[in-house]
Amino acid sequence: MKANQQVRKGRIKVITAVIGGSAVVAMAGLSVALHEEQAPGASGGAAAGATFIQGGGMTLGETATTTTPPGAPETSVAAPPVKAPPYGGGG
Repeated sequence: MKANQQVRKGRIKVITAVIGGSAVVAMAGLSVALHEEQAPGASGGAAAGATFIQGGGMTLGETATTTTPPGAPETSVAAPPVKAPPYGGGG
């Protein structure tokens, strides 16, 4: 009975290897079939006869400035505007 189980495990490994290999081949085929030619820097598919204009470059914007935080917090003690009675009615 053990020999029969080993044969089954061997066949299952071969079958799973064949399925995995065929999945890789299918993904490669779809990748080649669905590949669209794109111009460098283009974000979508290139239309026939499209003209691409390259910009001057990236700007980094303004430089950040830092300030010193205040010495004391704005609110020293926080108090709620409305106070609910304690749970259970005790108080």
